[in-house]
Amino acid sequence: MEDFCRKPFNQLATAALREINMNTLSQTATADAPLTGEQVNSLVVEALPAAEYTGKKVLLIVPDHTRTAPVGQLFKAIHAQIGASAAKLDVMIALGTHHAMSEEAICERLEITLDERRGQYANVVFHNHEWDNPEMLRNIGTIPAATIGELSGGRFEMEVPVEINKTIYDYDQAMILGPVFPHEVVGFSGGNKYLFPGISGPDVLNFFHWLGAVVTNPMIIGSKWTPVRKVVDHAAAMVDIEKTCFCMVVRPDKSLAGLFFGTPEGAWDAAGDLSAKEHITYKSRPFHTIVSCAPKMYDDLWVGGKCMYKLEPVLADGGELIIYAPHISDVCIAHGETIEKVGYHCRDYFLKQWDQFKDMPWGALAHCVHVKGLGTYENGVETPRAEVTLATQIPEAKCRQINLGYRDPATINPEDFANREDEGILLVPHAGERLFRLANPPAWA
Repeated sequence: MEDFCRKPFNQLATAALREINMNTLSQTATADAPLTGEQVNSLVVEALPAAEYTGKKVLLIVPDHTRTAPVGQLFKAIHAQIGASAAKLDVMIALGTHHAMSEEAICERLEITLDERRGQYANVVFHNHEWDNPEMLRNIGTIPAATIGELSGGRFEMEVPVEINKTIYDYDQAMILGPVFPHEVVGFSGGNKYLFPGISGPDVLNFFHWLGAVVTNPMIIGSKWTPVRKVVDHAAAMVDIEKTCFCMVVRPDKSLAGLFFGTPEGAWDAAGDLSAKEHITYKSRPFHTIVSCAPKMYDDLWVGGKCMYKLEPVLADGGELIIYAPHISDVCIAHGETIEKVGYHCRDYFLKQWDQFKDMPWGALAHCVHVKGLGTYENGVETPRAEVTLATQIPEAKCRQINLGYRDPATINPEDFANREDEGILLVPHAGERLFRLANPPAWA
């Protein structure tokens, strides 16, 4: 692995961010009980004095269906608190490059019925982000090459244009509302990530996804102050409207372990600390076989790949990780053509043949790298550190074409793999959001 990919990144917040974090409002649960509805409502009332929102136009930026969180609970509390005083209180789905959600799906995300949509929430406008529609994007500047060099730790030095959904400028305040989990590209999700890539244009999105792939998933995931987070926060500072943020730390049952309000940087900083305690499981040994079961909210491999990302650190050298997802039939709705053309490969396969791949969408290449995992490419031979196998509706021929293994999901009973950790076999029933790490990680992690 090249030295430039091994440069360490600062894990500590700057003094300025720590000062911001001191102004963050929070509610945290006990180990035995989640936050109550009363605690959530109390924080919303404290954070959003109704009088301060008189005549204001507010855009709530929320995740799509691929993120576990009680979004509806927060949406309803916010609407009850400032809906009457604000001139506008609308919702944008931070899709990144995911496909658009229907009116019914957005209602489900917000946990409201269609009757409620037509009644008390009739004035709320729903927006889907359109990352691939130039008419919906506004260029807000360019991050200079020298700045990219500094933010990336010297890994890249190139200009990066920054575009964002122009709808945001129809509002006085953007209020981000979403969960914080360990994340393969940025370290921990949440905060300004709901702007970039949540509602961003393709250039900055492709750049920082590839930056994350170059650093590698095991080095990034579950680390706060990564080069990618620095790029995301720098781009967000170029968005010159007022920004606030509710960050949620969510338990597997969708209850809240913590809720934080402040700036996107400050709320995320505090939530990231709690997420590290809530969402990382440590194991004493690696596993030669992992069955990683994708929840139904992952409807293609683009998002189902999280079942690999979160478990790569505990996958043994030469082992096999099976993504068990009988409901998945598509590789990727938005980027399938590129992925099926290049296939899934380790990072060095692309880096050492860069002239062949440099003009393809970097975000799609990054996804291919993250799913395939670590490996080497020497003298024209690719050697993955471990194998990734799909047990999905994607046919065997397509799996072979994209350079992944295949198993017929009908031949797998996940329960056959339960309670066998002593044999080196790990079953993860609801994979994709909890990170698994080794207590004594190897050098590559």
